[in-house]
Amino acid sequence: MTRIFSGIKPTGHLTLGNYLGAVRRWVEVDQHRADALFSVVDLHALTVEHDPARVRRLSRQAATLLLAAGLDPERCVLFVQSHVDEHARLSYLMECTATDGELRRMIQYKEKSVQARAAGQSVRLSLLTYPVLMAADILAYGTDEVPVGEDQTQHVELTRDLAVRFNQRYGHVFTVPKATHPEVAARVMDLQDPTSKMGKSHENGAGIVYLLDEAETVRRKVMRAVTDSGREVVYDREASPGVANLLDLLGAATGEDPAGLAGAYDSYGALKKDAAEAVVELLRPVRERHAELAADPGYVDGVLRAGAARARGMARPLVDAAYRAVGLLPAV
Repeated sequence: MTRIFSGIKPTGHLTLGNYLGAVRRWVEVDQHRADALFSVVDLHALTVEHDPARVRRLSRQAATLLLAAGLDPERCVLFVQSHVDEHARLSYLMECTATDGELRRMIQYKEKSVQARAAGQSVRLSLLTYPVLMAADILAYGTDEVPVGEDQTQHVELTRDLAVRFNQRYGHVFTVPKATHPEVAARVMDLQDPTSKMGKSHENGAGIVYLLDEAETVRRKVMRAVTDSGREVVYDREASPGVANLLDLLGAATGEDPAGLAGAYDSYGALKKDAAEAVVELLRPVRERHAELAADPGYVDGVLRAGAARARGMARPLVDAAYRAVGLLPAV
């Protein structure tokens, strides 16, 4: 079977954007069609200033929400990245394969390093090198496909380059993966800034719907969403990004075509009301299941323990082979 790896970073509470853009497809499609691994990539949360207790809390919450959304540990492997040592082991070999210039060209490094300096913070070396850890995440499992958003495509291309370079230098060890951009993944923008992606770590949460928001909170955020200067409800991302975002939300929640939905409305208020109710109903079963799982932490711990054991068993032989290939003496 095709092998898929994807991960989610515990740097903030998971959002409607995370769910519609990635998680729902993992649940409805990927875990059924492929040999799929999904990880809470907690090591990636350490590249910037962070609160250790918050990282632990968000890591557990993310894993619980992935289960609540419908990931089935009988169909896929769900685990926490730091529970599998092979990620860190392979990351160093990838550092020895990558070049300084390649990493400094990464768009996210350029953007986040500027943000850190503007905030008066030092730029951690891990912010520069984390793309090689991402490469290790992918390559350790012989991954064929990596479902990602457009903002992560550059990192998957680096992963491909490193795999090819390693194989050419030391013999064939790694599968060369490809990035996939599922057509069904919804594009969800911030409700207060419909030209920006809905992100879980945005400073102002007024435009972000979190998966664990109460129903009334969801309704309030959607009803206060920024619209556009005109009055006509049309689906036009360029001219009317606010209205287009609401139509995208309604379409994603109901399974209908956003452009086709536009003709059913003659006011922004009616569109907002329907979009709000559709999102509330979409998220209701996830919130309810999360509450059940949160009350049974032993079950979640068991899933993560078993997932890490399965992931470790898959990754260790390949990482050991990579260690041998580069000339490291096997342990005795």
